[in-house]
Amino acid sequence: MKNYTILKNQTYKKYKHIKPVYCPYLKQKVVFTGRGFWHMIYTGRNRKRETRSQVLRFQLLPFAVKILSVTSTLQEIEANSKRRVTYYGFIAIIDNWKIKVIVKKNGTGHPFFWSVIPNWVTNKKRDKRLFKGDMEKD
Repeated sequence: MKNYTILKNQTYKKYKHIKPVYCPYLKQKVVFTGRGFWHMIYTGRNRKRETRSQVLRFQLLPFAVKILSVTSTLQEIEANSKRRVTYYGFIAIIDNWKIKVIVKKNGTGHPFFWSVIPNWVTNKKRDKRLFKGDMEKD
């Protein structure tokens, strides 16, 4: 798919230039590492997301930066003490879409962007869930 490759490359170029974003809730900067971009394409080792899902994430990426820079409220948290990892979910409604941004933090390391997903639409298809609700995979 030619358009997909162009969009992916354009998004990656923009992604590489995203500076760390101060998140008011976390009271620290969230960094945008290669792991976050990789996760927009893959769910796990050698498990690529559907092209449609990737494209949607690429399109929502600018909203992730905005949401992280203004959010002062946490909507979801998942912690795994055995793996020493915590996922934070921040949700905002923008252009009739409920968008969730997921930030991952390993142990005492810096929090980093993990994912952006449309949680569900808030108009005619009110409350129809599009994703599973597993912050590690979403």
